[in-house]
Amino acid sequence: MKRRFIRLYYVFAALVLLSVQQATAQKKVGTAYSAANKSVKVYVTAKGTDDRMKQTATLTFTSNPQPVETEVAIFVDPSKTFQTMLGIGGALTDAAAETFYKLPKDKQKEFLTAYFDKDKGIGYTLGRTSIQSSDFSSESYSYVKNNDASLKSFDVSHDKKYRIPFIKAVTAAAGGKLTLFASPWSPPAWMKTNGDVLHGGKLLPKYDQSWANFYVKFVQAYEKLGIPIWGLSVQNEPMATQTWESCLYTAEDERDFIKNFLGPTLYKAGMAGKKLIAWDHNRDLMYQRASTILEDPAAAKYVWGIGFHWYETWTGAGMNFENTRLVAKAFPDKKLIFTEGCVEKFDFNRLNDWALGERYGLSMMNDFNAGTVGWTDWNILLDEKGGPNHVGNFCFAPVHADTRNGSLIYTNSYYYMGHFSKFIHPGAKRIVSSASRDKLLTTAYINPDGKLAVVVMNRGDENIDYSLWIKGKAAKTTSLAHSITTLVVE
Repeated sequence: MKRRFIRLYYVFAALVLLSVQQATAQKKVGTAYSAANKSVKVYVTAKGTDDRMKQTATLTFTSNPQPVETEVAIFVDPSKTFQTMLGIGGALTDAAAETFYKLPKDKQKEFLTAYFDKDKGIGYTLGRTSIQSSDFSSESYSYVKNNDASLKSFDVSHDKKYRIPFIKAVTAAAGGKLTLFASPWSPPAWMKTNGDVLHGGKLLPKYDQSWANFYVKFVQAYEKLGIPIWGLSVQNEPMATQTWESCLYTAEDERDFIKNFLGPTLYKAGMAGKKLIAWDHNRDLMYQRASTILEDPAAAKYVWGIGFHWYETWTGAGMNFENTRLVAKAFPDKKLIFTEGCVEKFDFNRLNDWALGERYGLSMMNDFNAGTVGWTDWNILLDEKGGPNHVGNFCFAPVHADTRNGSLIYTNSYYYMGHFSKFIHPGAKRIVSSASRDKLLTTAYINPDGKLAVVVMNRGDENIDYSLWIKGKAAKTTSLAHSITTLVVE
């Protein structure tokens, strides 16, 4: 009798579990996304207007089961999800920090709010900084004394003057949390084949372990000062012999350094959770680098993802988004992160050039649609000369400080980036957003709070009327010439 009761108990439990599963399944079907009773807030930045991330309209949906081929539409499908957003942000360089502290206090506060406040600003959540000096430092410097292979002299005191307090101010403005990764531009000169931190050169094999230890020392020093380091890239631009801090690694060099030295050293130091980013250079050689490293299981196990820049355009070619897509398809278990981009050859007279922002918009649209999880601009602030920079490699930033009068100059790049960073939050899932005409570029995400953010960009000279179409419902609007729009569906 007891056995029969037990059997009946298990049958009853199974029936209860089955009914719960069926109810859950029915609930999922019943809660499929619907645009009915939802509105669309329209935020616009447009050339020839005063609109800068300005809410210009609130739209409503009407029934439109089948759009016709003569009308332009952006088709959004929230049921198809892709990668999760890590964050969007910029680089906290020595140059940015030095320039920041040349501003009056009220402008410093304005700057921090503009970039990092989620409500009043554009809500940056991602940052990059350098290990030792880069071209965007006022001088070359090292954290260790010459020939100190044991790293006993390791000291980040140089960074305490500007960069470390700057990073802390930024983190506070971001609500106390910033996803920060660090990249080296060069090992100390005495560790290299050319005896110089500039002009390329390679890491001497006898210093492989010492250089791997250097990354650990950096993380420990910064975290002791209250700055958490989320991740590390192996080397900034490892295929470029630059006039500034640089160091060359072939794909095989980087692979072997990761698997034999850097990866095991991080694990041994209890830093297995730090995200290790390989490549950190342009899209042109991206697939060759990724395949060489990631097809080796002993190296791949240490690598979180592949970082990339947009400077393949130095050859006169365009941005090679297809290579990004190929890496994403070939290695779906690894992440893609845009680690650096800026418009080069600074010219003060070009600060109002609309092409600055459109380059950002073009890259961000395509990079996100290719599977990129995070996007990091280069310097978040530079001065009126496009620096400081100790080798004269002056560049544009989204925001410039005119240190002659203490003012801030916001280029349209700041607003173009803001159309993504303000409205697409960490944890958001990319969803389908398909334009029926190639004159409109688009990407879309569903945020953790359920709101949709659909970004639409028009680089052409004509206004384009279109409908935002979601599962049989459509809201009509217009994409202005040379504009970027974020449509928030809630």
